[in-house]
Amino acid sequence: MISASRRTDIPAFYSDWFMNRIRRGVVAVPNPNNADQISWQSLRPETVEAIVFWTKDARPLLKHLAELEERGYRYYFQYTLNRYPDWLEPHTPHGAEAIDAFLETSDLVGPDRVVWRYDPIFFLPGLDEKWHIEQHAHLAEELDGRTKRCVISFLDVFRKTKGNLGRACADGNLGSYKSFPSDMRAFGDALSGNARRRGMQVTTCAEPDGVVGSLGEGVTRGKCIDEQLLAKIGVSVPDKKDKGQREACGCISSREIGMYDSCQHGCAYCYATVSTDVARENIRKRHDRDSASLLGLISDDDCPAWPEEEAQTSLFG
Repeated sequence: MISASRRTDIPAFYSDWFMNRIRRGVVAVPNPNNADQISWQSLRPETVEAIVFWTKDARPLLKHLAELEERGYRYYFQYTLNRYPDWLEPHTPHGAEAIDAFLETSDLVGPDRVVWRYDPIFFLPGLDEKWHIEQHAHLAEELDGRTKRCVISFLDVFRKTKGNLGRACADGNLGSYKSFPSDMRAFGDALSGNARRRGMQVTTCAEPDGVVGSLGEGVTRGKCIDEQLLAKIGVSVPDKKDKGQREACGCISSREIGMYDSCQHGCAYCYATVSTDVARENIRKRHDRDSASLLGLISDDDCPAWPEEEAQTSLFG
């Protein structure tokens, strides 16, 4: 299983690099904690069960989907679409453009292969529970028939999140933010009702059982990389939890090929990139579409010659 990627938006910004890696059949990923430690992962069709794409804008990748299928790859999208204002998401598609991009993706691959992510959820003055319920209802209506699952999660404040969102709130004199609604059950019932009316199931991402249970019977504990969803697209894999993910994460095991500090969306709640400026500087100095790694300018000549049965190596979670 290939995750592309929890660390950055490969479809939006690196689809040409990704396809070069597909054609070469291998990708290099430096350890996030030690750039000198390089892990190599086979991308040959016979070693890849499926690819999960994580994105807010799949359009740059869509022109490559026919080639992926011709080469024998199976895949689906975890597609984030919410309605946060521009100052929280300065470089993502907004409004009708964002919805049209989602619909275009679903029309190409089908509703089973596009999972709608309404996340992360957090609350600010003017962005309260009522606001979220209304935005979620509007989006569910727009996506009716184009997806069958809506994934939600509440904001986890990691180090980079704290810096990015803290600066954004300070700039707007907004005070503090909060991660959970005042009435969990009412909020969960409202979102699950919005989704159910449009033929969707609401599931959670990396939320502990106590949070999931408080949201009501209409919300279930989910897996973003899910063996049951994979079975629907013809992929049979074991239900083996990914030990590299958080305890509350239900995802099955996968290999991550993205890199931190490379996403250019600039979302204020981002956990993976310090800032857009840092990402752009990394791209300017360290990204080449022909490199074996997304950042780092690693040559394919450095790839070890594996035996066929040893074509995959650990990617550090």
